[in-house]
This record gives sequence, structure tokens and C-alpha cells, in this order.
Amino acid sequence: MSMFENLLTHTESGIHHIIINRAGKLNALNRDTLAELHTALYDAFNNEKVGGIIITGAGDRAFVAGADIAEFASFDSVKGEELARRGHKNVFDFIENSNKPIIAAINGFALGGGLELALACHIRIASENAKMGLPEVTLGLIPGYGGTQRLTRLVGRGRALEMILTGDMITAQEAYQFGLVNHVVSQYDLLTKAETLLRVILSRAPLALQSAIRAVNASSQQGVNGFEEEIELFGQCFDTADFKEGVDAFFGKRKPEFRGK
Repeated sequence: MSMFENLLTHTESGIHHIIINRAGKLNALNRDTLAELHTALYDAFNNEKVGGIIITGAGDRAFVAGADIAEFASFDSVKGEELARRGHKNVFDFIENSNKPIIAAINGFALGGGLELALACHIRIASENAKMGLPEVTLGLIPGYGGTQRLTRLVGRGRALEMILTGDMITAQEAYQFGLVNHVVSQYDLLTKAETLLRVILSRAPLALQSAIRAVNASSQQGVNGFEEEIELFGQCFDTADFKEGVDAFFGKRKPEFRGK
């Protein structure tokens, strides 16, 4: 595993933790942090000992309170587009298209690029003190890391437009009511909840988990027939040893022992 300046990482019982460690800057995403995130994710995706990933922020104030504005304050349109395109490819789309489940444990402010980071994850859990928003219009910008697309899919066009056009924050409970987060818990229980949920997921057949993520992602991919993708992936599951093990365990009234084969 790589060593990082802006991240803390560790793996325990198949769960890999990635902690954005810039608490003094409310864990804001700068160029170096995004590069380290890509490397950390790549390492985890290719580590057979890692079944799933939890991303959170250091401290108790912020998950990620946005991007580091000082880094792009002087950009023109060409540099701005390049910034967004590189971020999509290396981090945000990289997360969404992971074949391993990724949970965002939102432990405080998740604003701008921070909320977009959480949106790219497969599941989101928030602490009660969390506040979320896309305030880019207050800077004369719009979300550039997928916020306009992923937020709309989760909460619907009207609510997404209200959040984006006002730039206002919402509470964790509002985020839950909108369908933006799956669970709201106390800050003390946040990581425990994320780990418990991920352990349940990782007790299921690994190849089936990968196929399920791909099928769900296909529902929003341009030019892809999500139903056809589901049918093909469903069929492929029948050729796996995990399927045979799942059926044998079902009829034998025992817990399956999946091996990802």
C-alpha cells in the first residue's frame, strides 16, 4: 500500500478505510488529495484482501467541505474543463464504477466537491450533525464533479435544482427525507453503522455484488440498455461457483461460503 500525506488508510477484516486527513482545512479537496485518492482507490480495487471501502473525513467537523478554491481561482475555461474532466475520470467516475462497494460516512460538512464525492459512492450514511450542499453558484460556478447529474438521480429534478440554484445547505434529516442518504445516526455510531452495513454486504457473493453494481449503474448510462445489461449479467451468474454454493447452502440450510469464483 502507498503512503500518503493527505490520507489515512487501513484495512481490517476486508474493509478498507480511506480517511481524508486535512482537518485544519475541513478536509478540502486539493490537487494532491485528489491524486492520492485515485492511488488509494486503485490500490484497494486491486487488493484481494479488500472487499469494500469506507470513505470519511478526519475530525468531527467535516467529511469534505468542498474544493480548495485557491487552486483554481485564476483558471480560464480551458483549465476549468480540464480540471473537471480529470476529476471525473480519476476519482468520481472511478468510485461510481468500482466493482467493490463503497460507502461514504458523512461526518460533518459535505459541500461542493465533498458532496459530489459522497454522491459518487454507492451508499451514503450521515451523522446527525452533517450538513450538505452544492454552493458553487455563490462563486459564479456550477458543480463540476457530477453533482448536477448524480444529485438529480437521487432526489429528483425539482429538489436538485433548488439545492443547486440556491446553493443552500440541507440537514442530515432533510437529506434522508430526500433520499440523498440511506441512514442518519449519531456521530459516535457513524463508522460502526457503516462497517456493520458493509459486513452484511460482504457476506454475499462477491461476483454477484459486482454484477449488481454494474447493472444499477447501467440504468443511468447513455446509450446502454439497462434491462439488457441486467439480463446478460443475470445469466452470467449461473456459470459461477458462487451460484452453485449459494444453491447448495440454501437446500442444505447452512450459511454459504462464497469465494468469488
